[in-house]
Amino acid sequence: MELSSSLLSPRRATRRITLGGVPIGDGAPISVQSMTTTKTADVDGTLAQIYALAAAGADIVRCTCNEEAAAVGLAQIVPRSPVPIVADIHFHHEMALAALEAGVHGLRLNPGNLRKEAEIKQVAAEARDRGVPIRIGVNAGSLDKDLYAKYGGATPEALVESAQHELAYFEEVDFTDVKISVKASSVSLMIAAYRLASETFDHPLHLGVTEAGPPPSGLVKGTAGIATLLAEGIGDTIRFSLTADPVEEARAGRQLLESLGLRERKGVDLIACPSCGRAQVDVIAVAKEAQEALEKLNLPIQVAVMGCVVNGPGEARDADIGIAAGKKKGHLFIRGKIVRVVPEDGMVQALVEEAERLVAEGAEARIAAADAGAEAEAEADRRALLDLTGEDPNHTSAKIEVITRRTHSSD
Repeated sequence: MELSSSLLSPRRATRRITLGGVPIGDGAPISVQSMTTTKTADVDGTLAQIYALAAAGADIVRCTCNEEAAAVGLAQIVPRSPVPIVADIHFHHEMALAALEAGVHGLRLNPGNLRKEAEIKQVAAEARDRGVPIRIGVNAGSLDKDLYAKYGGATPEALVESAQHELAYFEEVDFTDVKISVKASSVSLMIAAYRLASETFDHPLHLGVTEAGPPPSGLVKGTAGIATLLAEGIGDTIRFSLTADPVEEARAGRQLLESLGLRERKGVDLIACPSCGRAQVDVIAVAKEAQEALEKLNLPIQVAVMGCVVNGPGEARDADIGIAAGKKKGHLFIRGKIVRVVPEDGMVQALVEEAERLVAEGAEARIAAADAGAEAEAEADRRALLDLTGEDPNHTSAKIEVITRRTHSSD
């Protein structure tokens, strides 16, 4: 940790939760979140955006789950995502249940939108049984009307009491795997609400100024609220809410944490797929080997290590360079375009060599220097892998069947 972080107020002690392998609270590194803007039913488009967010510094990504098609999309997205996925639930608890069935790593519930006690408890009990954390996401703009009337508006006390009500429902079903947010578009209200929340709860807090607007004003508002609280030792995970490409949110969050000394600065930024049913190599081992080799060079690039050639180059097309595993081969790509096909045992060496050339010559020059026939060979490998593994190697059809059945049973 940098010296600058030691000059800030000590981090507030909180409980620890784990969201898809990412620790939150109790001194864990502050994580960066963002949210996709695609239709979740658009699986390929959503995955491409998730990979772009991961490459920009997002540790966790949230996707909307507002209809059955979105839940079905999540069942296909989750096993292929490089980072944990949180489902954003709006007004229907059935969508929360469907998202859990799809295998999401976390839920976000808004107490102002989902209000029936029995439904809230049902979702909490299901999340408890699956070991899935929930964020109680209070928002000043959708505050329960009774609390609004009680306090004469969206005050810090009203926002915190809303979270307390929801937490009480969770505790009645013995569910405590929770993080909390009390967001507002007013920076001063947001700061006051989180200060009160930090005194009220020992659960980790998710920071954000909601609906901050487009840059540069949105960046200023988000930074003013989030940085103020982080400097006071409040906050365990953050999100900038910008009217912009969400990649800007992830990049801003990472840069803010680095500038405060709360996350390490690094040269190479490596992302990797989670090794789904179509992977042809040990993705974890290859990613580790590539990370170690590239870190020694300290190259300022984004690198992707993908388990298969069917989806890899497309999903990670925003990375500067990447490698995807084929049938005993590695497909080397730059900005999603195949430039070389190499033997499997030479994947990492080829990746490192090409990364050095990329930094020295630039992406356009390296794409222009692509091996003749590389794309055709890659496409042949892709089709062969599809023939070998089929269209559903992650068995998502079974999850989709359950999602559809549960969703329709509530009609």
